[in-house]
Amino acid sequence: MVICEHSSGFRNIVPVILSGGSGSRLWPVSRRSFPKQFWPLLSDKTLLQETSLRGKRTDFASPVVICNEAHRFIVAEQLREVGITDARIMLEPVARNSAPAIAAAAFLIAEQNPDAILWIMAADAAIQHPELLKEALGSAVHAASEGYVVTFGIKPTKPETAYGYIERGAELKDVPDAYHVSNFLEKPDAARAAEFVRDERFSWNSGMFVAKAGLLLREIETFEPEVYACVRDAVKDRVVDHDFVRLSSAAFSKAPDISIDYAVAERTKVAAVVPAGFGWSDIGSWDALWEISPKDVEGNATFGNVFLDRARNCYVRSDGIVATVTGVEDLIVVVTRDAVMVSHRDRAQDIKAMVARLTAAGRPEATNHVRMYRPWGFYESLIEGDRFQVKRIHVDPGQKLSLQKHFHRSEHWVVVEGTAIVTRDEEEIMVRENESVYLPLGAIHRLENPGKIPLTLIEVQSGPYLGEDDIVRIEDIYARS
Repeated sequence: MVICEHSSGFRNIVPVILSGGSGSRLWPVSRRSFPKQFWPLLSDKTLLQETSLRGKRTDFASPVVICNEAHRFIVAEQLREVGITDARIMLEPVARNSAPAIAAAAFLIAEQNPDAILWIMAADAAIQHPELLKEALGSAVHAASEGYVVTFGIKPTKPETAYGYIERGAELKDVPDAYHVSNFLEKPDAARAAEFVRDERFSWNSGMFVAKAGLLLREIETFEPEVYACVRDAVKDRVVDHDFVRLSSAAFSKAPDISIDYAVAERTKVAAVVPAGFGWSDIGSWDALWEISPKDVEGNATFGNVFLDRARNCYVRSDGIVATVTGVEDLIVVVTRDAVMVSHRDRAQDIKAMVARLTAAGRPEATNHVRMYRPWGFYESLIEGDRFQVKRIHVDPGQKLSLQKHFHRSEHWVVVEGTAIVTRDEEEIMVRENESVYLPLGAIHRLENPGKIPLTLIEVQSGPYLGEDDIVRIEDIYARS
């Protein structure tokens, strides 16, 4: 297909969505087990869903979403919920930063059409003015069709020190509203950031890129040949598993860990920038989320079960129990089922350091939520003791757990909603609501939901060791080890 060279021509565009981040600055909501892109932080849709819907047009190609193995079913389900059923979900066997991930998408797309234009974006950014994004995308597509690697430069609204900046040069010939990149600048100190805000040549680096797949690969081969070779082999030796594209772990793990900014954008001679003011934010901190959230007359942004009295300019969120805030200013208060985080808004960037301390101390709250999602549904811990644990298990209709056994614990299952089929050694038992089944230590067992409604049960574990790594999978329909 031919790309139209004006703002309304969006044919041949392939959205490429990077969904590999952990968002630790938004702890305790965002954690490695369920990071910020999977949360509804600004509307009733998650950030991944909002990002995906930006690229859902009848004249766009199917999106490519890049994520890690642990999140593959979460990604697939969240896309399905907003009507995106044709995405290609590419699985990174290990994290290698954005350059290898983008290269993998480019190789996959270039197999069919090296002239396809990739619209590359993170899954966890916010756009407040989508109509202005459409205009900027038109200019970026035009420039990309002329052989440029294009990024969007966001007009600064304040002297932000957490973002990189772009200095623009001369305007591109025959491409309105697009400019050569004069310089990429690292995150500045406060004084220099204030200078940048006053100079219209400077803009925030959004991290979004638009470029032809073939051109992007040639630039990667030129500047990072090892990335090119490793990712090429990883895509060549890929395995297609249901809706997922599994990259070769042996090849991909050898790729250097490098961002697309360092690998290509800051080195290429064909870098271009489209200045834009479509209300972009990477939501890199709770303070950034406060800035773009609706507020009351006192400047407070709230979410969930929250009550305020004489509070000003605060962000308060509770995902469960009631949270009350009285007589304070400029605070961030976030309450989850297993953690409470309080910070001054000016120190919101320091939360990442606190997560590192929790990780070093071996606290599971640093990375895992009480509710843990699995391909078949989820489980959540209700009570923990020295030699026992009580969990709630939710199994989606038609799904089943792996056939497994444990060396250190026995289990008692009580069905409270739905109907279960339980395999216990050589038996197959149907367990209905208010019925239970006992699984002794070492029994080979499996749980399945054969019904049309979710299956919910209470699991009581008992034994000297209750860790999740005490699972020996004998058979698994989700290809987990």
